Amino acid sequence: MAITSVWIEEGCIVCNACETTCPEVFSVTEDSCVIRAESRTDGAEDENDKARSPLTDEISDESSDAIEEAAEGCPVEVIKFAGS
Repeated sequence: MAITSVWIEEGCIVCNACETTCPEVFSVTEDSCVIRAESRTDGAEDENDKARSPLTDEISDESSDAIEEAAEGCPVEVIKFAGS
Protein backbone atom coordinates (compact mmCIF):
# COMPACT_ATOMS: atom_id res chain seq x y z
CA MET A 1 0.00 0.00 0.00
CA ALA A 2 1.24 3.47 -0.83
CA ILE A 3 0.81 5.76 2.16
CA THR A 4 -0.67 9.09 1.14
CA SER A 5 -1.05 10.80 4.53
CA VAL A 6 0.37 10.35 8.03
CA TRP A 7 -0.49 12.11 11.29
CA ILE A 8 0.19 11.99 15.01
CA GLU A 9 -2.72 11.74 17.43
CA GLU A 10 -2.64 13.14 20.96
CA GLY A 11 -0.52 11.22 23.44
CA CYS A 12 2.98 11.18 21.92
CA ILE A 13 5.59 10.44 24.60
CA VAL A 14 8.54 11.79 22.53
CA CYS A 15 10.43 8.50 22.60
CA ASN A 16 12.18 9.22 19.25
CA ALA A 17 11.38 5.78 17.81
CA CYS A 18 9.56 7.18 14.78
CA GLU A 19 12.29 9.66 13.88
CA THR A 20 14.90 6.92 14.21
CA THR A 21 12.89 4.69 11.88
CA CYS A 22 11.83 7.30 9.31
CA PRO A 23 13.68 10.62 9.76
CA GLU A 24 12.60 11.94 6.36
CA VAL A 25 8.98 12.14 7.61
CA PHE A 26 9.06 12.39 11.42
CA SER A 27 10.73 15.00 13.62
CA VAL A 28 10.52 14.69 17.39
CA THR A 29 10.26 17.97 19.27
CA GLU A 30 10.32 18.74 22.97
CA ASP A 31 6.55 18.18 23.28
CA SER A 32 5.49 15.86 20.47
CA CYS A 33 6.34 14.52 17.07
CA VAL A 34 5.65 16.46 13.89
CA ILE A 35 5.42 15.54 10.25
CA ARG A 36 8.24 17.38 8.46
CA ALA A 37 7.20 20.29 6.23
CA GLU A 38 9.24 19.06 3.28
CA SER A 39 7.36 15.75 3.27
CA ARG A 40 3.89 17.35 3.13
CA THR A 41 2.13 18.97 0.19
CA ASP A 42 0.94 21.90 2.34
CA GLY A 43 4.46 22.65 3.64
CA ALA A 44 3.30 22.92 7.26
CA GLU A 45 5.19 21.27 10.11
CA ASP A 46 2.95 20.00 12.89
CA GLU A 47 1.22 16.78 13.97
CA ASN A 48 -0.97 16.94 10.83
CA ASP A 49 -3.84 15.60 12.94
CA LYS A 50 -6.34 18.23 11.83
CA ALA A 51 -5.26 18.95 8.23
CA ARG A 52 -4.17 15.43 7.35
CA SER A 53 -2.26 16.96 4.48
CA PRO A 54 -1.09 14.46 1.88
CA LEU A 55 2.53 13.49 1.63
CA THR A 56 4.48 14.58 -1.41
CA ASP A 57 4.65 11.93 -4.13
CA GLU A 58 8.37 11.47 -3.59
CA ILE A 59 7.98 10.78 0.14
CA SER A 60 4.97 8.48 -0.15
CA ASP A 61 6.66 6.31 -2.79
CA GLU A 62 9.97 5.99 -0.97
CA SER A 63 8.87 5.83 2.65
CA SER A 64 5.66 3.81 2.89
CA ASP A 65 7.37 0.79 4.46
CA ALA A 66 9.29 2.96 6.94
CA ILE A 67 6.13 4.85 7.93
CA GLU A 68 4.31 1.57 8.57
CA GLU A 69 7.29 0.31 10.59
CA ALA A 70 7.30 3.53 12.66
CA ALA A 71 3.56 3.19 13.34
CA GLU A 72 3.97 -0.45 14.38
CA GLY A 73 6.91 0.45 16.64
CA CYS A 74 5.17 3.37 18.36
CA PRO A 75 4.76 2.32 22.02
CA VAL A 76 1.64 4.47 22.48
CA GLU A 77 0.14 3.81 19.00
CA VAL A 78 -0.41 7.47 18.07
CA ILE A 79 0.99 7.32 14.53
CA LYS A 80 -1.85 6.90 12.04
CA PHE A 81 -1.81 6.81 8.27
CA ALA A 82 -4.01 6.47 5.21
CA GLY A 83 -3.19 5.10 1.82
CA SER A 84 -4.38 3.91 -1.49
